[in-house]
Amino acid sequence: MSDATPAFAPLPRADAADGSPRRVGVEIELGGLSEARVAKIAQQAFGGTLARGSGPSWKLEDSPVGALDIYLDTSLRKSEKSALRDAAMALGRDIIPVEIVTEPLDLDGLARLNRLLPHLRDGGARGSSAGLVLGFGVHFNVQIASDSMEDIRRPLTAYALLEDWLRAAMPIDDTRRILPFTAPYPTTFVRALLALPENAPLAELVDLYVQHNPTRNRGLDMLPLFKHLAPDHLASVQTEATSARPTFHFRLPDCRIDEPDWSLLTEWQRWLLVERLAEDPRLLAAMGRVWQAAHGPVTLSRRTWAQRCGDLLIGAGLAEEPIT
Repeated sequence: MSDATPAFAPLPRADAADGSPRRVGVEIELGGLSEARVAKIAQQAFGGTLARGSGPSWKLEDSPVGALDIYLDTSLRKSEKSALRDAAMALGRDIIPVEIVTEPLDLDGLARLNRLLPHLRDGGARGSSAGLVLGFGVHFNVQIASDSMEDIRRPLTAYALLEDWLRAAMPIDDTRRILPFTAPYPTTFVRALLALPENAPLAELVDLYVQHNPTRNRGLDMLPLFKHLAPDHLASVQTEATSARPTFHFRLPDCRIDEPDWSLLTEWQRWLLVERLAEDPRLLAAMGRVWQAAHGPVTLSRRTWAQRCGDLLIGAGLAEEPIT
């Protein structure tokens, strides 16, 4: 494979609290190929040892990006094998994605993983825009800088303020707008988040989030992180399928793997902007004040704030073009 891959820009806070580089786990959902075909293409691209798991799953080990889990993304794959299970999976293959899941990667690992995409595209992989019910996405599990209140609160607040702009300036595919995967934060939550006292404990932030977002269906899903940090505060939420991990689970980005100009780098830019805003407390506070002034008791249009947010980002040098 060619090494001519654009570098992934580092996070503003590149290291974790222990001094080690922050890492990012990646999940890529795609259609058009079976899990066995995806696994074979990955092995051809990377080398490594391929092993079949139980059910519709494969594992590639000893590759340049570590281990890759590749499977049909359905709970049925964990069911006991039967003719009924296999028939149900066969019927759903047109809309159930195959998922590629990585180990936590450094920036070089992200760049290497990115080189797999053209091989999958050439093999017939399809993304969200290939069908009306294909809500395929890319998820980044970004390691937190630390478990301090501010290192959790500021990125969450930055995303909450940026979300309408991200959805307007870098639109996700229409299929993912209507399917129950990445609903925006309620404005009632954003308002309450901005009103949270500066000295509030982490537990209060967790309770506030769960009150307004008792679901995984968010562009930034905080439940895995909060299950890691404060599991006792998630009792009201069904979290059996939520694995606790010290990461921001960023699930807004699309998978547009069948589009030649698309790459993981495109989606990485979204999260970089979130963290860049989070690392500018003065701009973050100013944007919060403008958000509050722009929102009355009822939000009639998110686009108005998206345009205002874009103007603020352009003024701060974090964005280049206004929303038209």
